[in-house]
Amino acid sequence: MEFRVLGAVEAVHDGALVDLGHARQRCVLAVLLVEANRPVPGDLLLQRVWGGQLPKRGREVVHGYVSRLRTVLAVDTEVGLVRRSTGYVLEVPERFVDLHLFRQRVVEARKTADDVRALELFDDALALWREQAFADLDTEWLAALRVTLEVERQTAEADRTDVALRRGRHGEVLAALATHATERPLDERVAGQLMLALYRSGRQADALECYHRIRVRLADEAGVDPGPALRRTYEQILNAAPAAAAPASGTPRTVPRQLPTRPAWFVGRDAELTALSAAVSDKASAGTVVVSAIAGAGGIGKTWLALWWAYQHLADFPDGQLFVDLQGFCAADEPIPTSTAVRGFLYALGVAPDRIPPDLHARTALFRSLVADQRMLIVLDNAADAAQVTPLLPGESPSTVLVTSRRQLASLITRHGAGHVRLGTLTDSEARRLLTGRLGPAWIAAEPEAVEQLLDACAGLPLALGIIAGRAQADPAVGLAELAAGLRNATDRLSTLTDDDPAGSLPAVLSWSLRALTEEQARVFALLGSAPGPDIGPEAAAALVGLPLARTTAVLRALTELSLIDRLAAGRHRMHDLVRLHAKRQPHDDVMPALRRIVGFFLHTAHAGDRVLDPHATPFDLEPPAAGIVPLSLADESDALAWFDAEHQSLLDAQRAAMEHGWHRAAWQLAWTLNTFHDRRGRLSDAIAFWRNGLTAAGRLGDDAAEIAARRRLGLALARTGAFDEAIAQLHDALAVAETTGARRDEGDTHHILAMVTDRQDDCQQALHHAMRALEVYRKLGDPTREATALNGVGWCSARVGDDTAAREHCLAALELHQRNEDQDGAAETLDSLGFIAHRTGDHETALSHYRQALKLRRALGHTYIVADTLDAIGRTCAELGRADEAKEAWLEAHKLYRQQDRPDDADRVERQRRTQRAKPAGA
Repeated sequence: MEFRVLGAVEAVHDGALVDLGHARQRCVLAVLLVEANRPVPGDLLLQRVWGGQLPKRGREVVHGYVSRLRTVLAVDTEVGLVRRSTGYVLEVPERFVDLHLFRQRVVEARKTADDVRALELFDDALALWREQAFADLDTEWLAALRVTLEVERQTAEADRTDVALRRGRHGEVLAALATHATERPLDERVAGQLMLALYRSGRQADALECYHRIRVRLADEAGVDPGPALRRTYEQILNAAPAAAAPASGTPRTVPRQLPTRPAWFVGRDAELTALSAAVSDKASAGTVVVSAIAGAGGIGKTWLALWWAYQHLADFPDGQLFVDLQGFCAADEPIPTSTAVRGFLYALGVAPDRIPPDLHARTALFRSLVADQRMLIVLDNAADAAQVTPLLPGESPSTVLVTSRRQLASLITRHGAGHVRLGTLTDSEARRLLTGRLGPAWIAAEPEAVEQLLDACAGLPLALGIIAGRAQADPAVGLAELAAGLRNATDRLSTLTDDDPAGSLPAVLSWSLRALTEEQARVFALLGSAPGPDIGPEAAAALVGLPLARTTAVLRALTELSLIDRLAAGRHRMHDLVRLHAKRQPHDDVMPALRRIVGFFLHTAHAGDRVLDPHATPFDLEPPAAGIVPLSLADESDALAWFDAEHQSLLDAQRAAMEHGWHRAAWQLAWTLNTFHDRRGRLSDAIAFWRNGLTAAGRLGDDAAEIAARRRLGLALARTGAFDEAIAQLHDALAVAETTGARRDEGDTHHILAMVTDRQDDCQQALHHAMRALEVYRKLGDPTREATALNGVGWCSARVGDDTAAREHCLAALELHQRNEDQDGAAETLDSLGFIAHRTGDHETALSHYRQALKLRRALGHTYIVADTLDAIGRTCAELGRADEAKEAWLEAHKLYRQQDRPDDADRVERQRRTQRAKPAGA
């Protein structure tokens, strides 16, 4: 299958256009094609396709589009659209996508020393453009990308023109250059090329006039003079210099070539390479120095990226390349002084040692004078900070500067207009390619399980992968399985990645970053290593470290600038797994109190969130928050659900930490506070995991009430997954403890859940028995909220045994009581029961009305698990009424939700219903 985005978005298979659907679906495909073979998180996909107008239930919408695209693409076995933990990945050979093929051919053209071959490659690349990229789509992201791609195309055209001029083909390019100059009247590179083509065609006066036109226009519209490169071309033409009169020939002058060896095992980084190229293309033609700052953690591959890009673009810098390792983060005690770095550059530029000024300002002035009209590449590697870099920047010059640092060097961005490239870990496929390149495909294929373990342990960090590959190559007798075993234990992992050479030892490389930390920053870094969860929000971090929120945010910002942590959306931060292990190894005596604080923060905030989601839930005693803990105040259900979604894994890890350290009451209470959220979201396996831990904690507490609640909630979650035997056993154990201890409310609650579970087993008489026992208990206790719930339970079970009159009476009484109690969740449950009763008795219009009221309430509550069941019921009722289209619509949404909730039996049943309905003849 061939994909085209350099024009309208199209796909061609076997010579025919493929129907890619409507514009929004093609836009989803466009994003995946641009990021081919790289994961695109669902949130990023939403942002790029919908911009600021996100759809309701956005993730579900994206999933639907991806599912339809997956069907469309299934005709080609070399193309696949898969979902991974990091996002959606379109797996496709890059040669199948015209954008990536264009970039590959341009790169090959720039690298080859054969001008004839270069022209062929440039022509092939440019021929892929049919019109402007993504011509049939219009989003904010595509509009911005379209501008970048147009710069890439224009740069490729200009590079092709340079080669043609070098080959003496000035007549061939003259007409196109005249057109480009008219379209881009301030483009100095195009003007210079046009001047050369005119001059070599015997039109010196026209060439000089071309210069005067752009000089006047630059002055009038931009307030600047032509840059050094264009002025030099003008002077050569004015003086009839040989360099202007004919293609360059002869032996080139000696130029500095200081770049270290090209990286042997470089892989991936396409987006970052493109960003660097775009930054240079954007400014280079104006004769302005270009500065790009590459930031990232130690061992992430910043130097490799800079060198790889540099070797790809050697031809763009005919006046040479300068390189210096500033040793900002390395084994050396101090970074290289700026004066020393400048002196090295002056040596390379041919300045005799006795002519180099002793004063730093004089040295930098001489350096800038020497490179003022030179098109050079200057690589400043491993910078300590912006102050070390600034004196090494040229003044007005067509040169390009690449800076790498573990710091983000914000002042270079704000004061010098530097482009910022943030380097992260390798993708799964890139990490595999790196390991395969080092060890060879045969070795990788021989130990696939060990390879997966190695990739997982190294987590995309190039230095870690390189250390492992080096160990394997140095001693082939040590198999990959043995190396993987050394990485399996988190406490031994960093020791396995240690080397005698500090530059090749991960712990040493990471330790160099810590030298730049203040005492407070070092303390926070160490504590973050022990924080529960894969990432952390600012408020939770403040609780962990025991600092005010504003102070905590400032420290997190400093650690981010040093690339020790990564900033995510909504102010959250994350550590790379190996950096986290390094943080945990830092000595600190505040870890246990810090863990106690963050567990307390999670518990109190979760409790507040649960009260928002279910104000009628039975409260439990919670100790006041300890000093330094400021729980979040969650305004409404939307805020509460969003917080639980964001913190869910952290809450589970916090519960595990509480159990590990003997904080059993906190562990049990965390399970309780998540109960409503798990019900709303239908997260049954998570509920089981929390309640198993909660039951263990309750047993260690010796708390009968806690044990009853844990067994009851665990039993319900098990029953919903179909594990009825264990569910019934847990519930009967809970009932026995409640009856023995006289816990009447717990007894009623357990009967209520037993009614639900036995009903699921179609033991309707037993379900009615338990429902009536629950109602009896609640009435004696005078609990109106629970009484309403029990009335609905009796009504439902009565309908199940065929007593529709009693069913309706109980449910109407329940609805009135729920409405009086302002219990929306209970009202939705009862409306669902009334819909079921009406459907049973043939009153389908009334049933549909009840179901739709229940659906509206459940959508508002975010109760996605039960929403699926209500949609299924609506579909069946619409089918009875002969409303086939409405039935199909309801079942399609129900089917999608069932799939998302991992309920395959329900999903298959709904699909069978839909197909059966579709197969019915009209009027059937």
